[in-house]
Amino acid sequence: MTAARGVLDEDGASALTMRRLGQDLGIRAPSLYKHVHDKAALEAALIEDSFFELGDALHAALRRPGRSGPVTGVLRTYRHLALAHPHRYRLATSGRLPRHLLPECLEEWAGQPFFFAAGQDPHRSQALWSLAHGMVILEIDGRYPPGSDLDRTWRAAAQAFAPAA
Repeated sequence: MTAARGVLDEDGASALTMRRLGQDLGIRAPSLYKHVHDKAALEAALIEDSFFELGDALHAALRRPGRSGPVTGVLRTYRHLALAHPHRYRLATSGRLPRHLLPECLEEWAGQPFFFAAGQDPHRSQALWSLAHGMVILEIDGRYPPGSDLDRTWRAAAQAFAPAA
């Protein structure tokens, strides 16, 4: 898994092949099948790992919201992790999610902080996560206009979802 994360982080999901992983580990690619069923299982394991990392960080942010509040804490943490590992983020959030290969309720648990930050409203929760995902993908892809103050944009997003005082 460490070698697979290294390939993913360095070169992206398209570089994550059994052949490449075998080369990096100094073994023949067929030997990897003793450890992982196939590439889909490897990707699912990486997604699972990413969901656990994200969920742990988001739950911690929710427990310690600070003066800025839970919405800001959750958004700040989500953005930080996505930008720190953009290839992992893309693997975990792009395309169809292989839910049948993931532990039951993992996706729900990892996203639960959005539910609590959004006042326990499932629709506001999905809207908040959608906003965060869209903003972070735009940032990863460099789609914001040059000179954009993205920290300020993220603060405005948090304010839009903050509970009314």
